[in-house]
Amino acid sequence: MSVHRVVVLALDGVYPFELGIPSRVFGALRDRYEVVTCSVDGGPVATNADFSVTVGHGPEVLATADTVLLPPFDLSRISRELPAGAAEALSWVRPGTRIVSICTGAFVLAAAGLLDGRPATTHWAVAAVFRSWYPEVALDPDVLFVDDGDVLTSAGAASGVDVCLHLVRRDHGAAVANHVARVCVVPPWRDGGQAQYIEHPVPPVSANGTSATRQWALEHLHEPLTLAQLAGHARMSLRTFARRFGEEVGISPGRWVIQQRVSRAQFLLETTDLAVDDIAGQVGFATGTSLREHLHAAIGVTPMAYRRTFRGTTAPATV
Repeated sequence: MSVHRVVVLALDGVYPFELGIPSRVFGALRDRYEVVTCSVDGGPVATNADFSVTVGHGPEVLATADTVLLPPFDLSRISRELPAGAAEALSWVRPGTRIVSICTGAFVLAAAGLLDGRPATTHWAVAAVFRSWYPEVALDPDVLFVDDGDVLTSAGAASGVDVCLHLVRRDHGAAVANHVARVCVVPPWRDGGQAQYIEHPVPPVSANGTSATRQWALEHLHEPLTLAQLAGHARMSLRTFARRFGEEVGISPGRWVIQQRVSRAQFLLETTDLAVDDIAGQVGFATGTSLREHLHAAIGVTPMAYRRTFRGTTAPATV
């Protein structure tokens, strides 16, 4: 298996947290990914914190990339035009290379014309500015990330983890991505269409939350799991449970259950020889047809096509 090279282009004002996400996520699979970092001139890069970082490469390494990733930079540096040196750096990227942005990194892609006519997202706080500067981009400011094939864009901070895990899942399947998530101690799957957390208050940690019920639901995916059952387990009214669930998870209980069932089905398709109908029963879908419909809606393929693609790709990750 060839190693997939991810090249991270760090621009002045880069956020250190997001700059480190690719190395943390893809670096957990060192036999499958190589992550290198470059700047527009090969020199040190100022971060938005009180320190600079020294990178190992100049922009010419972008010509060797299978995936190019643009982490975000400080809001004070966003501009309608490309940052200094960015146009020349991006000229090294080969046609057809997968390109990914996190947060304000989407401004660079838009300024370079790489998002024209495409769906995209960025951090909700700068969505209005983005839309006014780049009306030719089909901006969706309410989602965690957008996968448009060879170009992916994501929202702020933790959504960078989500889009990187999504790429691991796309490249190597659910079992590998779930293992990487466990190594990184992060949720294995937050769907790209999940809403960004826009001015939502953080719910207080208490015994009245929905965490215990979510864990119980994961152990009972083969059962119907109606909203009434979930609320009953949590000892809440339907309205209170749905509200608290949305505050804590960001999506409705029903949508969350479907996500978990699809994720479990992907794992079983990768790691067992069970028939599709049997897997459907184990994860709580009424029929194999229902599983096929939900899997196709989530990732665009049939169960058998998914199994053929990802069988035998599981492997331990490196801490």
